[in-house]
Amino acid sequence: MTGTGTAREADAGPGAGRAALDDLGIHAFRVPTDGPGGAEEDGTLRWQATTAVVVEAHAGGHTGLGYTYGDVSIADFIGSALAPAVRGGDALAPAALWHRMFAAIRNAGRPGLGAMAVSAVDIALWDLKARLLGLPLHRLLPAAHQEVPVYGSGGFTNYPLGRLVDQLTGWAEQGIPRVKLKISRHPEQDPARLSAVREALGPRVELYTDANGALSRKEALYWARRLAEEWDVRWLEEPVSSDDPAGLRLLRDQGPGRLEIAAGEYGYVLGDFAGLLEAQAVDCLQADVTRCGGITGLLQVAGLAAAHRVDLSAHCAPAVSAHAFCAVQRLRHLEYFHDHVRAEALLFDGVPRPEDGALRPAADRPGLGLRVRWADAEQYRIRGSRPG
Repeated sequence: MTGTGTAREADAGPGAGRAALDDLGIHAFRVPTDGPGGAEEDGTLRWQATTAVVVEAHAGGHTGLGYTYGDVSIADFIGSALAPAVRGGDALAPAALWHRMFAAIRNAGRPGLGAMAVSAVDIALWDLKARLLGLPLHRLLPAAHQEVPVYGSGGFTNYPLGRLVDQLTGWAEQGIPRVKLKISRHPEQDPARLSAVREALGPRVELYTDANGALSRKEALYWARRLAEEWDVRWLEEPVSSDDPAGLRLLRDQGPGRLEIAAGEYGYVLGDFAGLLEAQAVDCLQADVTRCGGITGLLQVAGLAAAHRVDLSAHCAPAVSAHAFCAVQRLRHLEYFHDHVRAEALLFDGVPRPEDGALRPAADRPGLGLRVRWADAEQYRIRGSRPG
C-alpha cells in the first residue's frame, strides 16, 4: 500500500479516519558554534555547541519530523517515557497524544526537560498528520497569518566590535528591519558596543537588547533609561530573571514608555505564561514552540495571550516557528536566532529564508517541508543511528 493511499484512507470517512503510530525514531546532533575561540556568550551563559534532539514519527508509510534544542538526555527521556505512551496511538489526533504524554510524565517532571521532550514529539506528530493529509502544516493549523515577521538575533557579548556590527548590519541589508544584541555580561563594555551598532544601523532600524536575566532590579532600571535615551532601544528582554515577575512589572511601570519589556522563552507549561500575564509583567510575551509543549501547547499559550490582549513573539527554532506562529492571533514576530538558523541549515533541507523581513512557510510541500540531510548530519551525531 502506498503512502498516498494510506493518507486518503485515513481521511476517507467513518471507520477509516485513523492512522496508528508505528514508532518514534530519536536522534541527537551537536553542532559546534562558530563564535570566537569556539564559544558564544550572553549575559549569563557561555556555550560551545547547540544540541538538536530530532524525532521522527512513523505512520502509514509517512514520517513526521520534530525537534527541540537542549541536552542530549532529552533523547533518552523520549525513548524511555514518551515513545511507549504514544506507540499505537492515532497519528491523526496529535492533541490526544499530547495529553497522553503529559499524563505519562506526571511523576517524572513536566516543566523543563519533560516539556521539551513532549514538544519535540508533538511537533513530529503534527508534521506527520499534515503529511498524511497532504497539507503544509500552516494550512492544517487555524492560521491567522501567511507569514511571520522576523528580527535578526545574535550579537553575542564575546563578539569583537567588527563582527558584532557586521552581523547586525548584515540582517538589515537583507531587509530585516529589527535586530537584537546581547548585553549585560560586561556592562562597562556595552556603551561602546551599542554606539557602534546604532551608528552603523542608522535611525531607521529598530534596535533590541537581551540581558538574559543578568541584572538586578535597580541595575535594570538604570540601563533601561540609558538604552532608550542614548540608543533608542525599543525592546529589553529579560532585564531581570523571568522567575521575577514583580521585577519585570517594576521595569514596565517605571521604565521608559517606548521601551518594551519581554520575557517568556523559558515558559514550559501553561501556568508559566499565566503567571507572567497575570502579574502584568511583560509588554510582549514570548514562547518557544520547542519548549512550551510543541504546537499543541503553543495554541494554548496563544489563546491565553489573546485573552490578556498581549502580543506573542516566537523564540527561535525558525523552521518550525514559521509554520506554528501563523496560528497565533496576536503574532508580533519571530527571533531569527543565529545559532538555530545555522544549525537548521546544516541539518535540514527545506528551511525557509527571510523575504522582505518575514518568513513565509512553503505552500507546495506537506508538513514542515523539511527533510534531514542525513549524510551531512552524521558528523554531528551524538545519539541514535542513521535510518536504513
